[in-house]
Amino acid sequence: MTTSLMDRIRDRAFADSVPLAVHFDLTYRCNERCVHCYLDHDDHGEMTTAEVKGVLDQLAAAGTLFLTLSGGELLLRRDFFDLLAYARLLRFDVKIKTNAMLVRDVEAARIRDLGVRQVQVSVYSHRTEVHDAITQAPGSLQRTVNAIRFLSTRGLKVTIANVLMRQNAQDYEGVRALAAELGAEYTMDPTITPKMDGDTSIVALRMPAAQVLHLFKDRSLVGDDFCRPAAPGPVDDPEVLDALPCSAGHIACYITPYGDVYPCVQFPMTTGNVRRQPFINIWRDSPQFHEVRSIRVRDLTACPSCGYVATCTRCPGLAYMEGNMRGPSSADCEKSTLRAAAATS
Repeated sequence: MTTSLMDRIRDRAFADSVPLAVHFDLTYRCNERCVHCYLDHDDHGEMTTAEVKGVLDQLAAAGTLFLTLSGGELLLRRDFFDLLAYARLLRFDVKIKTNAMLVRDVEAARIRDLGVRQVQVSVYSHRTEVHDAITQAPGSLQRTVNAIRFLSTRGLKVTIANVLMRQNAQDYEGVRALAAELGAEYTMDPTITPKMDGDTSIVALRMPAAQVLHLFKDRSLVGDDFCRPAAPGPVDDPEVLDALPCSAGHIACYITPYGDVYPCVQFPMTTGNVRRQPFINIWRDSPQFHEVRSIRVRDLTACPSCGYVATCTRCPGLAYMEGNMRGPSSADCEKSTLRAAAATS
């Protein structure tokens, strides 16, 4: 799909409030216990096969095109391939997120044959002792790497996602090299979020500012346009002030394994539950969605007076978990400061 066509589709979705992209976690159960994970891995009554298919029907009717299926570890669901086949029957453009520990050649072939566009696999380090300590699953790195090879040799587009924290802050170059060796794309993210239930204890795993600054100085990783100095003084550009803070709740949302609907996986504000209401009613009528959609940059409590606002990647979900979705997100404030520092050093 060309960029111009995608831009037109996105613009139309914004204008008509169409849920163009939906992230759907099928389970929170997992065969890893990652130290930074924000989920509760106990099963509190995840949706049945029939319920999930019913939700997929509703998403298709609502105009959803891009569907991300994830977990937990979604291959722990015995009906995963049934659900994946049904999603493709409904013509969703499907991306899946997995640790791939359960993917062997047969599973890789089925994923390819069902037409999955992209598979994202988390790898935390190229060093076994570091990766396996983060996942708390002995042998996990080797099994994941083997699976990525299966997927790549089957012609699938694989992206290695490298979440960075204190334990693996020095390993991104090794993981990037591993991705190149395996024929996979590479992305990194230094964001550690609070748990879904509001527990902020894992935030202590975030990389220190000095390490993030070192990361941002690596232009081969972040690109030449990533680091920009701050603009002087308060912002008075109407185009900036009238912009939407994020696409969450406008053209995108998240559904939990239990049917709760949030604006985003990082924005755990319940807007309704598909076990009790049709998805389209939640999407169109939820007071919470209406509130999210009403907010513009000029409505934020601190951002309009900040010189970083035009280039900031502020997450309203992280701000919400800090107590106010219109307020600043401390993690993103720090990132903006460090991006500016990296631009001038």
